[in-house]
Amino acid sequence: MKKKAHITKKVKTPWPTKKAMEQVYAMKLWGNNHSEFYSGEGSHQPDLVNPYIDVLTRFLISFETPLVVCDLGCGDFNVGKDLVKFTDQYIAVDIVADLIEHNKEQFKEDNLDFQCLDIAVDALPVADCAIIRQVLQHLSNAEIQRIVPKLANFKNIVVTEHLPEGDFIPNKDIISGQGTRLKKESGLNLVVSPFNFKVKAEKILSSVKLNQGRGVIVTTLYTVF
Repeated sequence: MKKKAHITKKVKTPWPTKKAMEQVYAMKLWGNNHSEFYSGEGSHQPDLVNPYIDVLTRFLISFETPLVVCDLGCGDFNVGKDLVKFTDQYIAVDIVADLIEHNKEQFKEDNLDFQCLDIAVDALPVADCAIIRQVLQHLSNAEIQRIVPKLANFKNIVVTEHLPEGDFIPNKDIISGQGTRLKKESGLNLVVSPFNFKVKAEKILSSVKLNQGRGVIVTTLYTVF
């Protein structure tokens, strides 16, 4: 009797985040500002960027001793470049190697260091404060769950997320990539299930409402210890 051939079914898996983000910049999926790398309107639109820089500046200068800051997902660095001078050291991290090399050529300060890391996989730099600006909103719950334990090593964490306006069910899962939870009428909340990030204090630093019901950009300070 002839044996039946064993057929292995291929299981489709989402692209790794690194490849997805490389595609975002290569194909200019977040827009084209006549620049080799462009992190989208959220990093360039003055009515979104300026309030963020203002509240982060006030936060950073409130410390007698300047902080070491780790920017987890620095993008094209149009935002971070205005914060470096208020820190003891600024470590800017992104997952896209070509973007990091570009930033190294464009931005040079004695207290500025760029590193190419996958924050869900790699060990994170030692710092007083982590900044995560509109990064986690693009990641799956599984990836975020790998990041959350690492955040406990920072005393302060500043998280900025694009959220639906009004009440919503938080933390609906997505596939990591260009999109966010807004399409599912959801947004990120680190302190509730399934992440349950333990913090000492939580404070909203800024909230910027977008036009035409496009949601709100919220920046939250978490104090861990």
